[in-house]
Amino acid sequence: MAKKKNFPLRIDPALYEVIERWAQDEFRSVNAHIEFLLREAAKREGRLKKEKKEQEG
Repeated sequence: MAKKKNFPLRIDPALYEVIERWAQDEFRSVNAHIEFLLREAAKREGRLKKEKKEQEG
C-alpha cells in the first residue's frame, strides 16, 4: 500500500458531527470516511483512474 499524505484539515464543527455520525453508521473512522467520500466524488467526476481491481473484473 502506498504511503498516505498527512495534512491538516479545518472543517466546520457541525459538518464534522454529521460526518462523525455517518462514519459510525458505516463502521469507519472519521478519517477513513472522509477519504471514502472524497474518493467516491473524484470517481464520479472522472478525476480518478479506476482501481486495478475494477479494471480486472
